Amino acid sequence: MDKLNSQNVVDLFVIGGGINGCGIARDAAGRGLGVELAEMNDLASATSSASTKLFHGGLRYLEYFEIRLVRKALIERETLLKAMPHISWPMRFVLPYHQDMRFEGDTPTSKILNVIMPWMKGRRPAWLIRFGLFLYDNLGGREILKGTTSLNLATTPEGAPLQDRFKKAYEYSDCWIEDSRLVVLNARDAEARGAKINVGTKVISAEQVEGVWHITLEDRETSKRRLVMAKMLVNAGGPWVGDIINNTVRINATDGVRLVRGSHIVVPKLYDHDKCYFFQGEDGRIIFTIPYETDFTLIGTTDADHADASEKPVCTPEEQEYLVSFASNYLKKPITTQDIVWTYSGVRPLYNDGASSATAATRDYVLKVDTSAGAPILNVFGGKITTYRRLAETAMKEISAFFPKAGNPWTAGVALPGGNFPVTGVDDLIGQLKNTYAFLDARWATRLIKAYGMDAFEVLGDAKSPEDLGRNFGASLTAQEVSWLVQNEYARCAEDIVWRRSKLGLRLTKEEINAIDVWMAEEAQKRPD
Repeated sequence: MDKLNSQNVVDLFVIGGGINGCGIARDAAGRGLGVELAEMNDLASATSSASTKLFHGGLRYLEYFEIRLVRKALIERETLLKAMPHISWPMRFVLPYHQDMRFEGDTPTSKILNVIMPWMKGRRPAWLIRFGLFLYDNLGGREILKGTTSLNLATTPEGAPLQDRFKKAYEYSDCWIEDSRLVVLNARDAEARGAKINVGTKVISAEQVEGVWHITLEDRETSKRRLVMAKMLVNAGGPWVGDIINNTVRINATDGVRLVRGSHIVVPKLYDHDKCYFFQGEDGRIIFTIPYETDFTLIGTTDADHADASEKPVCTPEEQEYLVSFASNYLKKPITTQDIVWTYSGVRPLYNDGASSATAATRDYVLKVDTSAGAPILNVFGGKITTYRRLAETAMKEISAFFPKAGNPWTAGVALPGGNFPVTGVDDLIGQLKNTYAFLDARWATRLIKAYGMDAFEVLGDAKSPEDLGRNFGASLTAQEVSWLVQNEYARCAEDIVWRRSKLGLRLTKEEINAIDVWMAEEAQKRPD
């Protein structure tokens, strides 16, 4: 083993480069704490890039009486929209109604309804859905988002893709979010405020020595190791939070996670409008079909227990069949597994509350400080992408007990990198980019603004023509953009760029993606160590 190199003690060391880890690092750095973060793979390489990509209150959680969780998420939607209008935007959701809609059998609402209305046999009455949407509209104090309306599916474009048996629908608001870009932008902002971000860096061990954590890090590319000392640890390992407790810091803790796999499929675009469908199955579950990357439709998600965090989650053939069958029960033109162009799956590290099913397990977060080792560690269980900023603020309440000089909460409404423009200003910004760079077409300009916002001008620099941007790898991805992602957004290989910093992997061939890897390796050799 290489000789360990030591450095000065930092206040906070964060394990995990998902949304919770990067959100906490950003908040803490902005309060004046010394922060370092290590992610063993790429930022957002696990759960945080495998969500359904929505900022939403969680309409179905109302059936579990999770009123506090739903209200917290609803309030947060608009706070987040204002801070990141380039990577998040309002979306309308169409909920078709039919009389066979059913609750999942073990929800509190279904149990009550089975007692007072046994003749319904688990079906959701229309009045109950409308009441739930009334609560959804009013729990969060909407200012930007539109409220619920009713649709006649026989006369509106929203009814065209659906089977004729669906006559009525409700339309409500939630928000889209580019999940993996959200993580990267939080990491960038944390670094801009003084944090050190390490990717491809595994925490080998963490030991408490005289009230200070001694953390051994290993660069997974070079195998070089170094020692970092920190006053406090944050375990934001997501699916690996339990493994970190038991095997990395080696403390006894009774709290644990329930690993729940959520799988998604992507198919060619199913309809022309820009709204999402909220489909309810006769088994009580729900799925979304979401307009995706202009030419595709995203369908998900499933809920299945996942036994082992070390086992890479995949969308199984059974889950693929389930999702296409579920959607086809609503669509005039059925889809099959042959239509699938891409699948992805993520493991949600839910707090283990002993729920009877994966669907019923709480989506709220639980934070636990442990001082049994002598130095404090904060273990982060669960959480939703919608409430990541609130989770970070709550974490800072726990952390600030050990750092009384830490600053006050500050993140609400503060723009992430590139997001310093109005929620309604996206189209104007696209126009400005096209005016500045006359060689851009509408599609290229839109992609850049919806990835980088104001930073798109920095990405393109002083280019006067496409040739000034260097090699074009396909789908408008140029050498200049790749270099910018390496220098500013921690990208280390083609996968980081085409599947997390963007979704250009849907448009590039394997040969084109391999060419990016070759070019990046050649450029890396030119850079000084």
